[in-house]
Amino acid sequence: MAKKKLNIKKAIKKPGSLTATAKRAGAIKSDGTIKVSWLKEKAKGGNKKTAQRARFALTLRKLNKKKK
Repeated sequence: MAKKKLNIKKAIKKPGSLTATAKRAGAIKSDGTIKVSWLKEKAKGGNKKTAQRARFALTLRKLNKKKK
């Protein structure tokens, strides 16, 4: 059986929304990426939608590491 490819574009409902939230919170690093510590903190609780987006961002980070 062939492996089914993930369609990440469909999984990301509102591109840039997590980045905008992180920018408002001051969690953007100088190179433009979101701090991992902030993502882990938001993934545990708080706003449900932000937590969901943070967990997904951490998952995408893991996928990107496996690729390299």
